Amino acid sequence: MWEYFNVIDKMKTMTLKRIHFYLLAALLFVIPFNGQAQTKLKSLTKVQSADERVLIGYGLITGLDRTGDRTIRRSGAAFTVQSIANMLQNFGITVDPDMLRTRNVAAVMVTATLGPYNATGSYVDVTVSSLGDATSLMGGVLLQTPLTDPQDEDFFVKAQGPLIVGGISAETAGARVRQNQTLTGTVPGGGIVISNTTFRPNKSRPLGLVLKQPNYTNAERISETINQRFGNPLAEVINAGLIEVQWPQQLQRIGELNLFVSEVMELEITTDIIPRIVINERTGTVVAGGGVRIGEVLVSHGNIQIQTQQSPFVSQPAPLSLQGETVIGSSGSASITEGPSKTFVLEGDISVTELAASLNRLGLTPRDIIAIFQAINRAGALKGELVVM
Repeated sequence: MWEYFNVIDKMKTMTLKRIHFYLLAALLFVIPFNGQAQTKLKSLTKVQSADERVLIGYGLITGLDRTGDRTIRRSGAAFTVQSIANMLQNFGITVDPDMLRTRNVAAVMVTATLGPYNATGSYVDVTVSSLGDATSLMGGVLLQTPLTDPQDEDFFVKAQGPLIVGGISAETAGARVRQNQTLTGTVPGGGIVISNTTFRPNKSRPLGLVLKQPNYTNAERISETINQRFGNPLAEVINAGLIEVQWPQQLQRIGELNLFVSEVMELEITTDIIPRIVINERTGTVVAGGGVRIGEVLVSHGNIQIQTQQSPFVSQPAPLSLQGETVIGSSGSASITEGPSKTFVLEGDISVTELAASLNRLGLTPRDIIAIFQAINRAGALKGELVVM
């Protein structure tokens, strides 16, 4: 016991830097360097015939702060005006479309993905995007919108609710500021499932496991793991993207088949980790895995700035003049400035951490970093997968 307290006392006398060093060494010892990890089958595969439905619908967003579609017939979005008039007609209110003058409504397209296990009464997330000439959907509320499968006349989801937008926008006379995208947004849990054809396992045909990313090595490992777990050669690799699993003979009821599927999907295999860089251009977010490597490449990034400005002016007649009148107007001006280009050479086989340090020293914005990553990928120097959301 006394030895234990002596160790504690010694650790307290270490400097903070030494403690960080030992923690880093422990993490490096635990994390494998071969780029492999234990992954459950439910993360690698999906059940064949358990397909998702991609739904779409047309709706209206209300409650906007004068940032919606213009409703003047000649210069506005005609479909928005007609939609508002039709909606009011359903409530027993007759309005001449030519008399509508509102900027608080916007026409939008609504999309959602309906999974094979979403039963009637469950909720799904929906995505909303502007269709007209609205300037921002921030603060809006989606009115009830039926979502249908383009290949099916029936509707499966009703969507409604307040919108969450990943950006901000502010505008005044002659000036406008916007950060990130404000013309698309989401309604988390905003869609309620009205009807759906849910997946039911069928013993008359094998259980198909479809790999989300086809790979012969992973397919063979999955087959071996399933056969070892159940002690019989139930699984067979059909190709790099499909594995068929025979049902055990003792299973008869639908509940037993579902339990077997659940047990199979919980199995783990050793998979190769695919290094990825994920980019969300709408929010300017870049997430890169530590396994991403970059080959030797020259990066030169320019710095061009475009500035526009509206300058108000007042034109008055001469003093004591009996003719003429005061006129208030504005004149526009635009300027383009180009700063010195930022050039650096990346040596061969560097990590994404080293690249991030180089980009940070240059003071680049997330938008600049996204453009550089995309250019490096096009140049063939990115040793990983680039995913754009």
